[in-house]
Amino acid sequence: MQRVDHVISERLATEVPLVREVAQYIISAGGKRLRPALLLLMSGALGSHNGHRHTLAAVVEFIHTATLLHDDVVDESTLRRGRETANERFGNAASVLVGDFLYSRAFQMMVDVDNMRVMQVLSDATNVIAEGEVLQLMNMRDATLTETDYLRVIRSKTAKLFEASARLAPILVAADIQTETICATYGQALGTAFQVIDDVLDYEGKADELGKNLGDDLREGKVTLPIICALKTGSEPQKKLIRNAIEQGDAAHLDDILSIILETGALEQARASAMAEAQRAADAALRLPVNAYSAALLQLANELMSRRS
Repeated sequence: MQRVDHVISERLATEVPLVREVAQYIISAGGKRLRPALLLLMSGALGSHNGHRHTLAAVVEFIHTATLLHDDVVDESTLRRGRETANERFGNAASVLVGDFLYSRAFQMMVDVDNMRVMQVLSDATNVIAEGEVLQLMNMRDATLTETDYLRVIRSKTAKLFEASARLAPILVAADIQTETICATYGQALGTAFQVIDDVLDYEGKADELGKNLGDDLREGKVTLPIICALKTGSEPQKKLIRNAIEQGDAAHLDDILSIILETGALEQARASAMAEAQRAADAALRLPVNAYSAALLQLANELMSRRS
């Protein structure tokens, strides 16, 4: 990961000061670096020491960071990882344009690797992520959204880059298609579980631990799994209150809605869905070669359920 951070720092070099300042601001905010770590762990599990793995780990982090910059503008977010979002600090225009810079720099780095299959996986992933963003925008303030619709969005918007990160490791060692499928399955399942837990924490977590404002999803009109579960099992008055809040993007009754989500067992239902995905990731990890890296991947899947931030 230190080598990945070195590549990130090196490839952020630009003669445009504002690009450098905004990019450094959001990347230096920390974050879990989970996607690049996933690529490196999967490489280790397959016994790969391919020199391109650090470059590609930086590529997936650049793509992820670009999506965050654009997301925060679209969502009008003010807080991420416990501090001002880039759009709050530098303005929307700078955030969007620096996001574009990170995308284009990522594609320059992909070309350096000189592997058409790598290009295919990452370009497809980037396209699917963009489709997921648009799907989410279309679903805003839609209280009729189903769990199937919700999963389609998060598998595009979040899980696809996890899947691509995991898939790149077997591609770098020219592994067989079965191994590639196992790695991709792990990534997709882990990414799906990660996002479902993220959505649970928006109603269950603590703002100081999350680094963002509680109830942001409701304010933005996002219908996530805890809300979908509450709408399935709540009483008619409870459903009406939730539907009105979603359709109007009104968090004035957030405390009442939190109570409904707790009373209906919606958080437990959503966590059960995440647990099923985490188990799917664990099952895939058990099919990898047995070593310290695959053990870490298994541990990562098993410990995801205790995530608090």
